[in-house]
Amino acid sequence: MAAEFHLPVLLHVRRSQDILLKYLRRHGRIGGIAHAFNGSAQQAQAFIDQGFALGMGGAMTYERALQIRRHAVEVDLAHLVLETDAPDIPPAWLHPPQRRNRPGELARIAGVLADLRGITAAQVAQATTANAMHVLPRLPAAILADAD
Repeated sequence: MAAEFHLPVLLHVRRSQDILLKYLRRHGRIGGIAHAFNGSAQQAQAFIDQGFALGMGGAMTYERALQIRRHAVEVDLAHLVLETDAPDIPPAWLHPPQRRNRPGELARIAGVLADLRGITAAQVAQATTANAMHVLPRLPAAILADAD
């Protein structure tokens, strides 16, 4: 349907990278966001080649999430977007009983990505916002409509 209507796809890719890539390749370059990405470097590149940005969120804030943190540093910033996955996948600093993730955590998640990359949170915010608008081309119009 996304290909037919020229819409981006938001995919939850945990433990399903190869299956999703198999079906995506059948439909050409659709694009969108690979949400909660936790695959290999080769799978990351395959999603990027299909026009997807990789979602970086709460899982990236855990020091033991080595593969995700490696992607956060090694993947070109032009292919990353921020996400909270609220209310799920809470960042490392939320502890019981306050484990429920909220969109308000996004600024701190951006800070973790900035620290990992050695850049400012403002640079992360600017780049990831531009990336989201690129892979979700109707997003700018929706944001402007909500502002009115």
